[in-house]
Amino acid sequence: MTISTEIESGVATIVLDRPERRNALSAQMRLDFLEALLTSAQSDDVRVVVIRGASKAFCAGADMSEKSEASIPNGRHRIHVAHSIVKAIAHLEKPVIAAVGGDAVGIGWSIALACDFILASPSARFGQVFKKIGLAPDGGSVYLLSQYVGVLRAKELTMTGRLVGGEDAYRMGLVTELVDDENLYARTSELANELAGSAVLAMGMTKRLFLAVGGSDFDRFLEIESHIQNQLLQTSDHAEGVDAFLSKRAPNFKGR
Repeated sequence: MTISTEIESGVATIVLDRPERRNALSAQMRLDFLEALLTSAQSDDVRVVVIRGASKAFCAGADMSEKSEASIPNGRHRIHVAHSIVKAIAHLEKPVIAAVGGDAVGIGWSIALACDFILASPSARFGQVFKKIGLAPDGGSVYLLSQYVGVLRAKELTMTGRLVGGEDAYRMGLVTELVDDENLYARTSELANELAGSAVLAMGMTKRLFLAVGGSDFDRFLEIESHIQNQLLQTSDHAEGVDAFLSKRAPNFKGR
């Protein structure tokens, strides 16, 4: 079981549990994760959701070792599931907390950005590294980063693909609280229990108000992102980026 959910005192803790791959999401994990989110949204026993990774990582993005035929239908399906996950978090009418220790990369960072609270340790590392495999960022990260740090800084983070440590992310306003590694999950539990004792319905409606504030509709943005990414998934540069990643070598992009 690579996705586990434990409910205690109104708090559902969803754990991405694949430490040997730094909790990188396989195709099946994405489906199981989505199911866990939708179940938590519908359960009267759940008042707050916590998302964290097993061992020393949050989520190292999608599992690039998985092979699938490069086709528009396959690309559409992959993006659809990724979008369903971030929308499930954004639209879940209960507080959602990301507890980030270690790497939160690619879709892993998008998952954290979609949450209402991000608690991170100094050892956390955030990054949108899609350019290294010839793709544009997905999971709504451009939209969310632009909201949090502005367009200029969001461009720098996505176009350079640099990794941002926990302390820098906190200073940039990308982390709600910075917590020592040994206290990260205890503090997350403390916050989750505090929120679970609050007016959860009111907080759910507050989330809806924040979604309404955005200049561009989030769902429309995700649809545009889907079309762009699906075109890039068919390129030689993407195939070269994946091969270079798996071979642990520098990619040789040709711009096609």
